[in-house]
Amino acid sequence: MFSKEIYISRRQKLSFLMSSCAPEGARGIALFLGNVDAPAQYKNNAYKFRQDSSWLYYFGLDEPRFAAIMDLDSGAETIFADDFDIDDIIWTGPMPSVASLAALSGVEQTAPYAALAAAVEAAKSAGRRVHFLPQARYYNERLIERMGLCEPSLDLIRAVVQMRLVKGPEEIELLDAVCDLGIRMHEIGRDAIAPGVVEQDIVGQMEGYSLAKGWGVSFATILTQHGEIFHNHSHAGKIQEGKLLVIDAGVESNEHYASDFTRTYPTGGRFTQKQRDIYSIVYECNEAAFSMIRPGMAYREVHLMTARKMLESLKALGLVKGDVDEMVAAGVAGLFMPHGLGHNMGLDVHDMEELGENYVGYDDDQKRSPQLGLGSLRMARRLRPGNVITDEPGIYFIPALIEKWKSEGTNAQFVNFSKLESYYDFGGIRLEDDVLVTPDGARRLGSRRLPIAPDDVEAAMAK
Repeated sequence: MFSKEIYISRRQKLSFLMSSCAPEGARGIALFLGNVDAPAQYKNNAYKFRQDSSWLYYFGLDEPRFAAIMDLDSGAETIFADDFDIDDIIWTGPMPSVASLAALSGVEQTAPYAALAAAVEAAKSAGRRVHFLPQARYYNERLIERMGLCEPSLDLIRAVVQMRLVKGPEEIELLDAVCDLGIRMHEIGRDAIAPGVVEQDIVGQMEGYSLAKGWGVSFATILTQHGEIFHNHSHAGKIQEGKLLVIDAGVESNEHYASDFTRTYPTGGRFTQKQRDIYSIVYECNEAAFSMIRPGMAYREVHLMTARKMLESLKALGLVKGDVDEMVAAGVAGLFMPHGLGHNMGLDVHDMEELGENYVGYDDDQKRSPQLGLGSLRMARRLRPGNVITDEPGIYFIPALIEKWKSEGTNAQFVNFSKLESYYDFGGIRLEDDVLVTPDGARRLGSRRLPIAPDDVEAAMAK
């Protein structure tokens, strides 16, 4: 948790941003809901607790069943939570009072959790606006419904997105630290690769490290020899020599900041020529994208320029044909990279995704493309210093998708379908770094970089 002055300052800025939504005296209240424990099989066997990220950003308290109301007109702030009674203390031991915890956030006024609904009803009865954010958790969704609230506040969403998109120095310090943890976790995974090893054994070593050094993983680990399946969470296979192993994994720090790296490894330690040809294209796209990241550059344009570079190289291999600019315009790159170049990252690995991708990742004058690949771009905005994004190009050979395009004649004038048949058992390659936009360009987060150039990957595996 940061100093209380940081949370006070954040809430003051939020109140200022919300002041443009309505005239003074008619702004209403902002309702923030922390998460509660979520039962796994039954009430007293709950999933590991994870606090709501926007609650953490504005209040910092990492305890379940907390909520708050900010009065945007009077400036009053109240935290709603319950002190532990003796029945709780028997199981948990002595706990800090709600008032003492609220003070850590710079909030002086507290009330029981049960008083929250009445406070909201009082605001509604007075004709005041009640601003709240979309909720990811079922309990909070139901709570919102029971309080008779309907639509999340677009004004509050936009204000929160504007603030959380730009990381402060205290956040950047934590992001550098958690990226170092993520890098070490990847090294553990890379060093465990050997023919015959069960994938789950590697995942277990990696995730064990994430729990030893942080909160755990920032998302479900992807470790697969079928890189063409993006979210393959099955780890039952054994490492087979001659395959490519995609490892997409991250650590969440104890302060709940995320890292997210991807590397692709030759399971036998050395790339075949065919693997090296494709790997080198993805590596060069990763480097090229990073070189374009700077303030004022729209990440949508970085995606498109990366797609162009990818298609130029695939054309040199004879997998596509024709004018490269026409291929980019037609969306041919989506056949090989059906996802976007990257996403925002911070307190969430896909930062603020529950608030709506189009609000988080797109400027007001941008619209999401209908094209495969470009349409999945989560971050298209013009970049600003303090943005934290991922740079993760990939090339995948997805037989079902290739066959679909072939049978429908999609972009047939550009795609060499007959030559692609020899890649049906290839899999996929993705290479991902975490990047901070700086005032004069960009830098990769973490104190060092995982080996990524093909020769460096082989050298690291040889050790």
